[in-house]
Amino acid sequence: MPDPARLIEKAKNSGFYLWVLNKALSRIIPFNLPHGFSILEISDTHIKTKIPYKRKNKNHIGGLHACALATLSEFTTGVLLLTGLNPKQYRLILKTLEVEYLYQGKMEAFATFRLSPDFMEEHIFTPLKTEDSIILPCEVQVHDRMGNHLTTAKVHWQIKEWAKVKTGKKDKQAA
Repeated sequence: MPDPARLIEKAKNSGFYLWVLNKALSRIIPFNLPHGFSILEISDTHIKTKIPYKRKNKNHIGGLHACALATLSEFTTGVLLLTGLNPKQYRLILKTLEVEYLYQGKMEAFATFRLSPDFMEEHIFTPLKTEDSIILPCEVQVHDRMGNHLTTAKVHWQIKEWAKVKTGKKDKQAA
């Protein structure tokens, strides 16, 4: 399996590698495969993703399903954060997800998430010098093709160094 970090770097400047990245992510995160999420644009400071309007993403009344929109928000923020975090050094895990639903989606929709250039240093790396973990709230909006504002999500990520992660199995062995 290709290294996602290298693919993300190449995908920032290449349509071919963006396609490869999307294919790789659908295998790395198989839970998202039925949704058909795709990254349309990615850089160090922004990402734009798409959720297609198809049967597997629809609810019982034909709109985009609330859970599919929430999952798109999680996916979008998580991928952009991973562009600046070494996944071998830091664990990124969903802590809380709040979604405000504003308009019913009846067509494909797009999530956009942006970070300032100094965001990672200011909100992640500096606080982790004195804290074991941080909770990072990320706000992402989803709009449909016509510009209707469908959702605003607040995705709260817990970030910590793997060296500080405690697991039940490891902790029991140490005791």
